[in-house]
Amino acid sequence: MTTTTAAISQMAQPTATLQPGRLTLVLRYLRRNKSLALGLLIMFLLLAFTVIGLAIVDHKLAYPLAVKPKQPPSLQYPFGTDFFGRNLLAAMVLGMWQTALIGVIAGALGTLVGVVLGFMSAYFGGLLDMGIKGICQILTPIPAFLIQIIIAGSIDRRDVTIYTMAFVVVLLAWMGPTLVIRSQVLTMKERQYVAVAKLSGMGDLGIIFGEILPNLLPFIVAAFVTQVFGAVFASFYLAILGLGPVREPLLGNLIWAAQGQGAFFNGWWWWPVIPASAMVLILASLALVNVGLDEVSNPRIRRTE
Repeated sequence: MTTTTAAISQMAQPTATLQPGRLTLVLRYLRRNKSLALGLLIMFLLLAFTVIGLAIVDHKLAYPLAVKPKQPPSLQYPFGTDFFGRNLLAAMVLGMWQTALIGVIAGALGTLVGVVLGFMSAYFGGLLDMGIKGICQILTPIPAFLIQIIIAGSIDRRDVTIYTMAFVVVLLAWMGPTLVIRSQVLTMKERQYVAVAKLSGMGDLGIIFGEILPNLLPFIVAAFVTQVFGAVFASFYLAILGLGPVREPLLGNLIWAAQGQGAFFNGWWWWPVIPASAMVLILASLALVNVGLDEVSNPRIRRTE
């Protein structure tokens, strides 16, 4: 009887359920959010290609007169060489790094300025809000690429650098994040937890950094990815138009030089195809990540595991 009672009591005790770990939840979420998973995978492969290439490839081969020109892809030159004697493998490695650098710098600065102006406009309101909102509404309808072309075209090409291009791109990259953050702060500052924080005597900076900003991180990350996408695309078309750094192997510069030398007409197909394919992969990865992050930042379509 004692053994039977003990067995029954053990069966009656509730079994402890094992909660899945954080890594398991992330993997489950990525399996469900296929856009984000695919975008991150492409981005990881591009990052691995660039990092490994920077470590093992001689950067000098990315510049003119470094190797024998007009060589098709082979074991010696996996991506071939161009008319100017550049090893396209080295040029791709360095060019992808430079293109990514422009995107990250311009995206980070544009997002930072947008977050600051958006918070100031929505939280403090009044004339400040009217001024910031009015400037954004006036400048937003103007095609940004026209202004960027005019500014980049007025700079001596000998003075154009990677950082100059990032500066040209970021001049108009802050308006989108400003309007997005402003609309979110206008909603969040009316929430109950903000009212409780005010009643408890918390100051404006404490409310902004302690209550509102943590809840805005998904929107800020999504805005940053969007700005990086726009900056990379802007650097691409500015370089294709011949407005990039003269000597640097930016992806757009490689395509611009290939067009100038009639690469397809002369049978040097690999010269424009390889950098164009890399640019498509970069923009596709950023677009997929942006679509995937929309579920995280948009409560209307957000789903839980």
